[in-house]
Amino acid sequence: MDEITRDVVVIGAGAAGLTAANDLRKAGLSVAVLEARDRVGGRLWTDVVEGAMLELGGQWVSPDQQALIDTVEELGLTTYSRYREGDSVYVGADGEAKRFTGEMFPVAASTEKIIDEITVRLDAMVAEIDPDRPWEHPNAAEWDTVSWDAWLRQQTDDDEAVRNLAFATGSAMLTKPTHTFSLLQSLLMAASAGSYSNLVDADFILDKRVAGGLQAVPELLAERLGDDVFLNQPVRRIIWGADSATPDRAADSATGQRVDELRALTARVEAAKASAAGVTVIADGLTVRARFAILALAPVLYPRISFEPPLPRLQHQMHQHISMGFVIKVHAVYETPFWRAQGQSGTAFSPYELVHEAYDNTNHGDERGTLVGFVSDQNADDLFRLSAEERKERILESLSHYYGPEAKNTVVYYESDWGTEEWTRGAYAASFDLGGLHRYGADLREPVGAIHVACSDMAGAGYQHVDGAIRQGHRAAQEILERTRG
Repeated sequence: MDEITRDVVVIGAGAAGLTAANDLRKAGLSVAVLEARDRVGGRLWTDVVEGAMLELGGQWVSPDQQALIDTVEELGLTTYSRYREGDSVYVGADGEAKRFTGEMFPVAASTEKIIDEITVRLDAMVAEIDPDRPWEHPNAAEWDTVSWDAWLRQQTDDDEAVRNLAFATGSAMLTKPTHTFSLLQSLLMAASAGSYSNLVDADFILDKRVAGGLQAVPELLAERLGDDVFLNQPVRRIIWGADSATPDRAADSATGQRVDELRALTARVEAAKASAAGVTVIADGLTVRARFAILALAPVLYPRISFEPPLPRLQHQMHQHISMGFVIKVHAVYETPFWRAQGQSGTAFSPYELVHEAYDNTNHGDERGTLVGFVSDQNADDLFRLSAEERKERILESLSHYYGPEAKNTVVYYESDWGTEEWTRGAYAASFDLGGLHRYGADLREPVGAIHVACSDMAGAGYQHVDGAIRQGHRAAQEILERTRG
């Protein structure tokens, strides 16, 4: 096994890890980036499927995502606006497709009034939330122990209003059933975009795309690091603290079996937290000794790594209250963007449809047309109990309810299933269960000894987005730089 020494070892070559590594390199520190996959980008992945360029992961840039906008510009990339000319489509409880323009769905006047009133209320609540510290709000505990669905149903008994209000942070963003996460988690999701109104405005949150695909961001960041990015290197062990100089130390099979040994283990963990001995990171074909490490991967993947000594009990508890959502991103490519000729923008919504939202996702300069649709949470679970052909048939049938029978005639069809990705395990990002955010949120980004953390899952501003990953990469690098200067 090869062995190298660096100032900082970064685990994960997504936007967060590569941003941190570039910041540290610019400041004069040596770095190594270890990536388990055979590519960089993490949850950003642009690939060609049957001759069609598809953005299999994250892809959009919104006006509030300044960290991403700055990075895109600094890398010399160009953006273009999502196609949005023409009518949008909404399918209501009666199954009828209705075309509309503007932000409000074509619902009954009484339902529209309720949606407007509760949106104003939510915007006021979100305005009080610091997205980087939502647990500090005076009502954090109360808001974190009521589910998003239950809170909405306390406000109104209009089911259609509830479904449409719940949509933005439920199916669309956290991709979990709305009874499984809290009002506070939902408010954080909205605060990360500036307001609840921003989050429900597709023309805002899904504004632009990067020409050639958003994976170009991590790819260009990785190019600057050259041979210091190591692919196909899943990290198996991290030895931190006083024992970091002995990576081949045999494991003690009796550890934790007797009270005195448990006390000794606890003492080792406490000593490691205060130690300046650094870390030894052991991957499949490479060992890296470093002063600091950055875990630039989703917290749900931490259990894939053996920490010696174990992480403190707080981290063990906290990470049990975090889980990924689940969404199927559907790519449907057609000979032409036929919906445009029908006066449709391609934008479609319904809290009653299997495909709960869909958009024109045609690539810049492409003569063919592409729709992207999303199936999330319980619906996604249910679909994966079907065969691939049954799944495709059900999804295209749902798309046809928005766009007509032509939606079934694809030339390329592909489903991004991030739940099967070994080094991701869900989408779009991790969130806390009921009560977890106010209980553990303040500790989520805290370093443990020489180990720092960074990823979009723990962002405030830009939470769950590439923008948040970049912000967290900058933060982790700055933390380390401050320690080296201190």
